[in-house]
Amino acid sequence: MVQDIWSSFLSIAKEEAGTRVVETWFKAVSLVEWDAATCTVYLQAPNHFVKDWIKANYISFIELHLKRLLNADKVNVILIDDIAMPAAASVKMPEKVSHEQSQPKTVSTTSVVQSVPNKTVLPAQSAIGTFKGSSIGRTYTFETFVVGQNNSLAYAAAQAVAERPGAIYNPLFIYGHSGLGKTHLLNAIGNDVKRRYKKTISLYQTADRFVTEFINAIRFDKVHAFQQKYKSVDVLLIDDIQFISNKEQTQEAFFHIFNTLYDAQKQIVFSSDTYPQNLSGLAERLRYRLACGLVVDMHAPTLETKIAILNRKADLHGVALPEEVADFVASRQVANIRELEGALIRVVAFATLTNQPVTLELAKRVLVHTTTEAARAPIGFERVIKCLNKHYTYTLDDLRSQSRNKNLSMVRQMAMFLMKKVTDKSLRDVGLFLGGRDHSTVMHALAKVEECAKNDATFSERLKQLEQEILSP
Repeated sequence: MVQDIWSSFLSIAKEEAGTRVVETWFKAVSLVEWDAATCTVYLQAPNHFVKDWIKANYISFIELHLKRLLNADKVNVILIDDIAMPAAASVKMPEKVSHEQSQPKTVSTTSVVQSVPNKTVLPAQSAIGTFKGSSIGRTYTFETFVVGQNNSLAYAAAQAVAERPGAIYNPLFIYGHSGLGKTHLLNAIGNDVKRRYKKTISLYQTADRFVTEFINAIRFDKVHAFQQKYKSVDVLLIDDIQFISNKEQTQEAFFHIFNTLYDAQKQIVFSSDTYPQNLSGLAERLRYRLACGLVVDMHAPTLETKIAILNRKADLHGVALPEEVADFVASRQVANIRELEGALIRVVAFATLTNQPVTLELAKRVLVHTTTEAARAPIGFERVIKCLNKHYTYTLDDLRSQSRNKNLSMVRQMAMFLMKKVTDKSLRDVGLFLGGRDHSTVMHALAKVEECAKNDATFSERLKQLEQEILSP
């Protein structure tokens, strides 16, 4: 029965996503139909807010596990909320929940009929049938972007690019810490260009997917088609360009794509968590290309900007957010806008699911516990590594290796410096964690990093930013 399948899913979700996610989101949802003929699962959410949040954050997770539980090659998940159910209909259900192949049997359950809008289609797909990329998010527009002192220059540059693609600020390079709105601006450019120039082909792609696509092109002997795809676009938006570091073949392919588009005065926009000259593992000529246009940065938002962001998000979800609640949530120490929005989501979700108004007392009850918990949690080596992994491509195994690659050695020394500074561990502990190195090696690393910070203002600022990010709860 459908109830058994959803119960099995909840058990899996508790193991993989955690109890908090299950209790807050998945338990509020029920599985109302499995249509074996169309491989479609219908889930009912208690309200529009829960439906939108699950759709935006957990739909892939749900599809993955329901596909296994239902023994289906693919599963389409449709979320509905507060819709009257039509009469019962006959659908096919598997005889048992198993990873083995089983014959379906017919049972009676509730049929749901609903008009579902088509997924966002990449503009380039209409012109080039083989296009496969990340769709430009419809909700990411300039109108929904909150402008403050921390991002006004990046916002203005993005608008100028959208108005006259390829004419000014080409390429445009936007950098800043994770969660500050870089992805929003890239998608906003794509949406605005699409609105202004109907026949223009825009493509948004993350760098890691670009790498995967290139690898598959080599594997299946489709490199020429791969190159033609990217050389055919009018506006290319590449998110998190730092992820092509240390990938020489990918960089070579991208270098030629860049030159072709640039020479044809096609617009190119990049985002990164690092200033282009500080990107390690990139060929010098590519690093020069990235920085040859306009480079703008995005900083952490001010208190006023955070309050404005919270009010905008609340308006979008139709939530009445009292001023004192917005002030309280905004005043909490968070690393980025994504964490700020996450705090608001937790408060609103709790209020919605418990049928309570959003009040200051409720916000304190929901958030103060997590803040205290985060403040009490000691900082470990793993948090330092996790932070460095966001900004550099080297894994923990790389840092523990005996490789003396210049860039790798510098990141390893930075890791040692940060571990010693933000934790209460000894030099010996740091050395043992990073490949069994002795304390004298760690001492040498600390001295080297301190010397670089003293002589290089950019490096010093970078080090401070990393430390601040690690210390942020």
